[in-house]
Amino acid sequence: MNRLLRSALGSGLVLGMTLISSGCTARPGVSESPTATATAQPTGTISVAGPTAGPTATRTATPVAASPAATGASGGDPSPDAVTPIAGPTTDAPQETVTPIYTYRVVNVYPHDPKAFTQGLAFDEGVLYEGTGLLARSSLRRVELETGQVLQRHNLPANLFGEGVTVFGDRIIQLTWKSHVGLVYDKETFERQRDFTYPTEGWGLTHDGQRLIISDGSSTLHFLDPETLEEIGQIDVHYDGVPVTRLNELEYVQGEIFANVWKTDLVARIDPETGQVVGWIGLVGLLSPEDHDGPIDVLNGIAYDPENDRLFVTGKLWPKLFEIKLVLLR
Repeated sequence: MNRLLRSALGSGLVLGMTLISSGCTARPGVSESPTATATAQPTGTISVAGPTAGPTATRTATPVAASPAATGASGGDPSPDAVTPIAGPTTDAPQETVTPIYTYRVVNVYPHDPKAFTQGLAFDEGVLYEGTGLLARSSLRRVELETGQVLQRHNLPANLFGEGVTVFGDRIIQLTWKSHVGLVYDKETFERQRDFTYPTEGWGLTHDGQRLIISDGSSTLHFLDPETLEEIGQIDVHYDGVPVTRLNELEYVQGEIFANVWKTDLVARIDPETGQVVGWIGLVGLLSPEDHDGPIDVLNGIAYDPENDRLFVTGKLWPKLFEIKLVLLR
């Protein structure tokens, strides 16, 4: 992987980049266990002043490296000056065009059901829609953002492992993991209207207003016609010439596909036409050490409120859901 990307993200995310490079897509059963725990994460957030980039922007920047305080390695609270510039190139030297890397600033923290094994998240008309997984525990939920209260719930049959969800018009669409079946519900009543099939595993789901977009744990994203629910295209996601595998929960945000990379604290920002990763978001340290007292699993869950430009993230069995703002790291 790109040397500057590793440097700017800091040591806390090097493992994540290694996993992306490995090409491994198998989902060991332990990760789907209700008692699975994630590797302890560094605590603290990084706040670095800077503009956000456009949907497919790359920019030339002075390389930076995260200090121990910035990555949370010291356990202390980071400060805005925690990212220390490295001596940049001279004016005569060619500058490297680099992919934008973002950290985050927490805007709000909301309660989240710590028993919800979050596999899909969407925001529509002021409320969250959440799909949860695990056999005999999978569900579709309407959730009040501010309180975390489950306003409406539909339990899936015990043999179906729920996955990604999206709201498309007056319908909610939900994937299942290994059953090769998707479920279509009435948005208001949660009545199951129809099913459809697909040949791959089902992981993440979103849409761009014209097409449904599905991940299957590989580097491939599949596009489906929202009416016929048949595949009409696909792209292979790559960064720096390397396929980016383990693409999980998806969200369409201002012309880009945001994708959780399973078992990492990374979100890839993907050009939906080319499959190129045009930005990385590092989300290390969202949960405090106290939050890890329970059976915390991995980061998974992205939702976007386009009317108010709000971005939400959470994870499997997490007790909190976060509203964040992206901050350009370099």
